[in-house]
This record gives sequence, structure tokens and C-alpha cells, in this order.
Amino acid sequence: MLTFDFHGLAISRLGMGGMRFPMKDEAIDFDATKQILDHAMANGINYYDTAYGYHGGQSEVVLGKLLTAYPRDSYYLADKFPGYDVSTFARKEEIFEEQLRRCQTEYFDFYLCHNVCEKNIDAFLDPTYGLIPYLLEQKKAGKIRHFGFSTHGSLKVIRRFLEACGGEMEFCQIQLNWLDYSLQNAEEKIRLISSFGIPVWVMEPLRGGRLVNLSEAHRERLKTLRPGENIPAWSFRYLQSLPEVGVILSGMSTLSQLQENIATFSEDKPTTATETAVLYGMAEEMKRSIALPCTACRYCVEYCPQELDIPRLLALYNENAVTEGGDVKAALSEIPAEKHPSSCLSCRSCEEVCPQQIRISEAMERFSSLMN
Repeated sequence: MLTFDFHGLAISRLGMGGMRFPMKDEAIDFDATKQILDHAMANGINYYDTAYGYHGGQSEVVLGKLLTAYPRDSYYLADKFPGYDVSTFARKEEIFEEQLRRCQTEYFDFYLCHNVCEKNIDAFLDPTYGLIPYLLEQKKAGKIRHFGFSTHGSLKVIRRFLEACGGEMEFCQIQLNWLDYSLQNAEEKIRLISSFGIPVWVMEPLRGGRLVNLSEAHRERLKTLRPGENIPAWSFRYLQSLPEVGVILSGMSTLSQLQENIATFSEDKPTTATETAVLYGMAEEMKRSIALPCTACRYCVEYCPQELDIPRLLALYNENAVTEGGDVKAALSEIPAEKHPSSCLSCRSCEEVCPQQIRISEAMERFSSLMN
């Protein structure tokens, strides 16, 4: 397993994300998750990432329980304060202590302000809430070892946060892959973050699986360059070519996914300048066909009063942009009528927590009109 040095710690380049654990009967499949985690530990993965809202709060619980089987100094546990929901700031002490209990730990190796963005930047910096000072107190008390932040925000928001708190931040987690390098201005974000001397952690390296499900033409183009390389590995090899990148998180929901990724991270084979140029060329072609950049993080689902499966509906919306109807209408017919896009109340609760800042309510209205 490839590792990198972070303040004297040998951290695995591949980290396990806790947002997409295997499911069974609408709950985390504990046995399947245990099998995955045990295999990860046995093969050198030592960085485990979770968050307050993942799997409705159960990600912290399951991950915490599974990790108790291992010595506390054999892994690094990362968690996040749920600042994407502004209502949580007033409950910072309660939430932080709850997270420690859920994870059955006395401290977090890494702790992040979760998704600093346009909707919550004022709250993060508001001295009335005092979140940053409170978390720095927890660091001083030994309950946080390393402090950082994640963001889906704009360059302007990231700059504002770093100018206010950059001296206290030790790492920054962003959405980064060969598509978002230009689509979400990740290139400029990396440059800005690096100017503060902060390493980059990566989330969504496969963009929720979008960079695995490539067109046949794109798959063949990559196979010609590296005949023995599997498609997911290309995204990881690309990230290996970026010197600013430390941990690369992947939400592995099957043992086979984990095994493939472990094999990829057993050796450093970064993309060449020529290969990277090919990926960027493919990205430009893909950008012309993507309707909405949903990554199926499912934050929106937790806040939908109608309990719509918004990621599924947005996936069908995107598919409709390519197929123009037919198969999409058939797929929609299998979803209960009360869960169709027409059931959206346009309350925008989902939009308040969407990392991609998608105008979901407008998409639901357009989708409903297209299907009539």
C-alpha cells in the first residue's frame, strides 16, 4: 500500500470513505461492511473517513464499532462537523460529544469543518457561534489531533475561509478528478489551497461512479494507452500524478471494488503528460453531455419532506438528456407515483445542503414537464 508522510505519520494514499457502505434492508449491512473493513486493514489501509450525516448517522456507529477490534494506534479516524446544516452550529458541544460516543473513541485523528460553502461560510466564521474556537479547544484538549475542512464551495468562499482560518487548517478536502479539474475549477482551488501550505485530500475521485461508466469509445481510448489497466484505476493514476494530493478517499461498497483499488495502490504509476491530456480531452467531450452534476451523495434525501429519491430522479433526468425519453419513462413507471418528480414541493430544503449547488426544484419541475 502506497503511503505518504504527514507530520511524521505514514498514511495510506487510499482512504476508506464511509458514505457508501453496503446496504441491506435499507440499513448498513454490518457483516458485509466488516468483511470490507477487515480486508482493508489487512492490506494497509489505515485512514477511515465518516461524517455525522452519512447513512443517517449510522456510518459513525458502524465504523466506530468495527474499529474497536483494532489497536487505536493502528488506524486514523476522520470525522466532520455537519456545518452543511446551519441549524447544527448552536449544538456544537452536543454534536461533537455525540460523535465521540458514536465512534467509541476518545479522540479523532482528523476532524473537518464539513462542506464550507456559500450557504454556511458566515456561520462558520460567526463569533456568536464560536465553532472554530470551540474545535480548536478540542484540539488543545487532545480530542482532535489534526484539524482541516472540506469544501464544495467557490474559489471566493475558499479564499475567504483560508484568509480567516488558514493558519489553523492542516489539510483541505475537495472534490477532485480529471473531469472536475476544469468542470468545478479544481485546478484553481488546488493552487489556492497550496499557497497556504496545505495539502489536498480528495473526495469523489470516481465522481460517484460516473468516471467508471464511460462510453465504449472512451473505454477503448484508455485501453489503447494502457491495455492492462482497469477503468477505475485511471482516475487514481491521474490523482497520483498531482503532487499536492495526499489521501484519496473512495467509498468502496463491495469487496471486489476494494480489492481492485488495493491492487492499484500497490504501486505508483501516475499518468504521463500525454495520458493526462487524453483524460482532459475526454472531460471536455463529457461536459457537453452532462445535464446535472449529481454525485449521489444523498444529503438532499435527508431533507426532503416528500422523501423523494432525488439522486435516482436526477440520474434519470440526465439519462433523458441523452436518450430523449423511452427508457427513462419505463424506469420512472417503476417508481411509485407519489415519488415522481411531480411530487416535489419546491421547498428548496434539498438545495440548501446540495454540495454541487444543483437547482433541484427547477430540475424536478422540468423533468415532470418532460415526462407528461
